[in-house]
Amino acid sequence: MKVDAHQHFWNLTKVAYPWLGPEHGPIYRTFEAHDLEPLLRKAGIDKTVIVQAMDSYEDTDYMLDTAASHDWAGAVVGWVPLNRPAEADLKLECYAKNRYFKGVRHLIHEEKDPDWVVQPAVIESLRLLAERDLTFDVVAVFPNHLKHVPFLAEQVPDLRMVIDHLAKPPIKDKGWEPWASQLAAAAACPNVYAKLSGLNTAASPDWSSSVLQRYIDFAIDCFGASRLMYGSDWPVANLNGDYDAVWEETKKALSGYAQRDREAILGGTAAAFYRI
Repeated sequence: MKVDAHQHFWNLTKVAYPWLGPEHGPIYRTFEAHDLEPLLRKAGIDKTVIVQAMDSYEDTDYMLDTAASHDWAGAVVGWVPLNRPAEADLKLECYAKNRYFKGVRHLIHEEKDPDWVVQPAVIESLRLLAERDLTFDVVAVFPNHLKHVPFLAEQVPDLRMVIDHLAKPPIKDKGWEPWASQLAAAAACPNVYAKLSGLNTAASPDWSSSVLQRYIDFAIDCFGASRLMYGSDWPVANLNGDYDAVWEETKKALSGYAQRDREAILGGTAAAFYRI
């Protein structure tokens, strides 16, 4: 099974996305399932994980409705108000009944407080996820958030977490530390996974597999294939490339690894993590 473990949809007439505006150029429009389907067929993707694009119930309900009508939708990562545990508990009780709802994400990088995710109320809600065997996608944009992942893993050791986009390493500037040390510290926690996704938009316009190779190799060294998963980050990927380029260049970067490792990263890990 080949799985795209990180893609989005947004409909600008149905849901408000305050973070998205004209300055985002090619992605400032509605993107829905019919836009993605031909790209999935061309790449040979069997299932996708639809990930929240807004901290709202409207966005989560929209994703669940979309998933229900497309057989290639394998999972939805939705949203509940993690800083309001009582309300989160009630909504999780409802959402957990939907077979597509597999986890939660919050746009941490949109919060003014870089320490938002480590406040006691959020930790309490993360424990509610763990109790229901739901996952947590961590938008750990470097340098403000990746450092918190080991703390979260220690506080909620039964919670399966995945770091989106390798926490956006400083690829464009050919940077390395302290990103590398922080990623390694996060990987030392057995309940933490990571996504090979969104790397193209952290790179210069002339990016290729060779530019990403060092960062991908390091992630594999840290996590191993069994805790790494591929994601396109479409349609955000269109800001510096497209769906095909991300898929093909990622495969090139993985071409030197054993088949079992490639199969895990390109599908097996995500299928196990999200219970697809």
